[in-house]
Amino acid sequence: MSNNKKLLIIGGTGYLGQHLLQSFSESQKSFDLSMAFTHHSSPPPNLLLQSLPHATPFQVDLQTGHGFDSISHTFGQPDVVVNCAAISIPRACETNPTLAMSVNIPSSLVKWLSSFTESNTLLIHLSTDQVYEGTKSFYKEDNETLPVNVYGKSKLEAEEYIIAKCSNFVILRSSIIFGPQTISPVSKSLPVQWMDSVLGKGQETDFFHDEFRCPVYVKDVVNIIQILTNKWISDGEKMGLLLNVGGPDRLSRVQMAETVAHVRGYNTSLIKPVSTSSIDRGVKSPSDISMDINYIHGKKKLVLCGCSSV
Repeated sequence: MSNNKKLLIIGGTGYLGQHLLQSFSESQKSFDLSMAFTHHSSPPPNLLLQSLPHATPFQVDLQTGHGFDSISHTFGQPDVVVNCAAISIPRACETNPTLAMSVNIPSSLVKWLSSFTESNTLLIHLSTDQVYEGTKSFYKEDNETLPVNVYGKSKLEAEEYIIAKCSNFVILRSSIIFGPQTISPVSKSLPVQWMDSVLGKGQETDFFHDEFRCPVYVKDVVNIIQILTNKWISDGEKMGLLLNVGGPDRLSRVQMAETVAHVRGYNTSLIKPVSTSSIDRGVKSPSDISMDINYIHGKKKLVLCGCSSV
């Protein structure tokens, strides 16, 4: 591979995408790196463009693949592609399953990558813990996948598509990602910020006591992706990995809220534990999709942050 490396973030205006662009921009000095990102809406946020002037934006429609040719002609073949783009709100996926499948299964992206003569691109794809059924604790990567909603099904089909079609990939099954707001604030509700807002206003709020996740700090996810990127750029050895990416703690929504309350000094009596069966969210949600992260924590020698340590 040439000395100049090229990184493409699919969904660069989203929450994780912006954190990746910012972090890679700050670490560019370690090697010669050109960066580009895709966005669906036009134009991309001015604040993001002003903060990251060396990252080239491209408008791409993931359903049709329109816009990828422009990347080929202007930017060229990327060494690493990180796919953060998805319709990730479960209720939206239930409302329009056809759209969810067409966006979340990255067929246009994979077909575009296969159009290059040399297969010298690593695809890092963000999946979800919602590929698991949610009937046990601490799922391992090789446990059965049986999603209970359209979102989980679309992400599982995406995994299967990538495994079948790609020769160099890493799939990251991520839990809820939390952390600071982005350069250009995203419109979607961020879990910790929302909890901080309602508790800070002194509002009594219902939280589920029987739904468990392993929330992961955004900078830990970024760190994992940077390690994988650096490994591919330095070693050039193709990968075929599927990894759970969660934080070290199995937490209910109540416990997440209590953590925020303790850190911020709010009254924990504002937190009202309720069962998931008491509220109709318009979509089925898995009860316990906590994940075993021993592989990425042990073999990859990563130390991940818990909610209370951030």
